[in-house]
Amino acid sequence: MSKVEAFRALHHGRLPGDPLVLPGPWDAVSARVCAEAGFPALATPSAGIAASLGHEDGSTPPDEMFAAVARVVRAVDVPVSADVEDGYGLAPKELVERLLETGAVGCNLEDSHGGELKDPRQHADWLAEVRAAAGDLLFVNARIDTFAHGDGDPERAIERAALYVAAGADCVYPIGAPADVLPLLRSGIQGPVNMHARLDGEGPSLTELGELGATRITFGPGLLRRSAQALRATTDELRGQR
Repeated sequence: MSKVEAFRALHHGRLPGDPLVLPGPWDAVSARVCAEAGFPALATPSAGIAASLGHEDGSTPPDEMFAAVARVVRAVDVPVSADVEDGYGLAPKELVERLLETGAVGCNLEDSHGGELKDPRQHADWLAEVRAAAGDLLFVNARIDTFAHGDGDPERAIERAALYVAAGADCVYPIGAPADVLPLLRSGIQGPVNMHARLDGEGPSLTELGELGATRITFGPGLLRRSAQALRATTDELRGQR
């Protein structure tokens, strides 16, 4: 079984309460730590990589993002999916080629740009072109930004999800959706649903998110921020020893 086939299989046949948990490494070291912990796959966060490279979220040059993803992929044997924001304005064929060059088996693709939602039908057409260019070589996670940059109406999110799934998306990601609307989203969406989870103890547990309908769970730049907090505590301790 190829890595992309293994990654796709991880999203299917899951029991309620047992979502696929994908940590978000931002470099080779963090990727190795996550893989050695036993996670079956990883998902790079664009915001985490941006921070590690000294950029604001959303402003990482594409060449730097693809290079960072490639370093993560080279560091581990497990499948890696890459958050490549809204595709950086690349034509679908070029976007797919650059993703495959990194060794990634999947990607997140946002339906907003600059904080504004894209027209869902036009975005669906673009996703269909990505799917056609990728064939079965990439697992496409279509991010839905209705809750992040829209009016937060679950029905609008479900409508967008239907368009994206019809266009060939393997999974949809209603980022920012409150946990209490997850059952409604789950009932109206065909296929796997990605949810974001926090690492500060706030909100439902991973098991609870799975029971509410999440197929897979990611953390955005949460691991990077948690690591930065730990590093700050260590450096404060070192300063205190002077």
